[in-house]
Amino acid sequence: MEGCRLGAACDFSRGMTMGGKEELLERLKKAEGHWVSGEMLSGKMSITRTAVWKYICKLRDEGYEIKSAPRKGYLLHRIPDRLLPREVRSGLGTKAFGQGEIIHFSETDSTNSRAKELAGQGIPEGTIVLAERQTGGRGRRGRSWFSPDGSGLYVSLILRPEVVPAEAPMITLMTAVAVCDALVPYLPLPPRVKWPNDILAGGRKIAGILTEISTEPDAIDYVVVGLGLNVNVPARQFPKGIRDKATSILVETGKTHSRAAILRSFLENLERSYALFREGRVPLVLDRWRSYAGISRQCVRVDQVGRVLTGEIQDIDEDGSLLLRDERGHLHHIVSGDVYYL
Repeated sequence: MEGCRLGAACDFSRGMTMGGKEELLERLKKAEGHWVSGEMLSGKMSITRTAVWKYICKLRDEGYEIKSAPRKGYLLHRIPDRLLPREVRSGLGTKAFGQGEIIHFSETDSTNSRAKELAGQGIPEGTIVLAERQTGGRGRRGRSWFSPDGSGLYVSLILRPEVVPAEAPMITLMTAVAVCDALVPYLPLPPRVKWPNDILAGGRKIAGILTEISTEPDAIDYVVVGLGLNVNVPARQFPKGIRDKATSILVETGKTHSRAAILRSFLENLERSYALFREGRVPLVLDRWRSYAGISRQCVRVDQVGRVLTGEIQDIDEDGSLLLRDERGHLHHIVSGDVYYL
């Protein structure tokens, strides 16, 4: 597959076709912390004890901690906190997202860049690109996204909605709703969304969304939705330039969390939001977005290319644009810009 030549240490997975290694892992998981004899595994799987041992060694190489002992057999002690396709799918309650192709990189420059290349090759909707680490994580307007190894979610999803380009900004808003819905169970206080693509926790940035679109004159070819979410990043690890502006779930709660579990929740919530979007039930998405934004009547400054606007936020429009009334009473429909609360 082409995707495996696009970055370092790529794992391409098309679904839950279960090979010997996967079957052995599932049997160890179902034992729920109890020992499983090599003889039982050999018999149930119709393979030799030597083959069982080889699969155990391969799983250990992937980071699974599997204990072994004479006359006891094997015990799954710890599942690695890596975004391996099999762990993402385990317990995933979606119909499409994550059920098809998942491309996992140990390291790549940008999951959005990789997803765009694959989307241009015609890879289907719902394909997911993941990375443990990004060397060139990107945000809006060419900004970088801090992407340390094994500490965050760096994920991009390919969508092919049958809508006109003018409706595309809603995709960022529906993604923001999905991120917030996924974060609610993990944070002491509800997250807030900052138009157009930032998610805040405790007033600091915990996640960012990068939506990139390829269009034809009257239709969308594909959309790549990228998410960077700080999960287990310690406060001291953030670069000094963003340390007072960035946060993570670890910082907010004092606990580490399963990145795979959070990713599953995000995908489940995004699939629900996407279904509403495709069914034309945009007002439901907007109402949910407003509940997380709380922006009505807030005074802000909006920095745009070539001009700066100040005024009071009135609402969010059905096309995803921000409605701002300036000091002179003029109403502006803002489709892009950086918002700063005053």
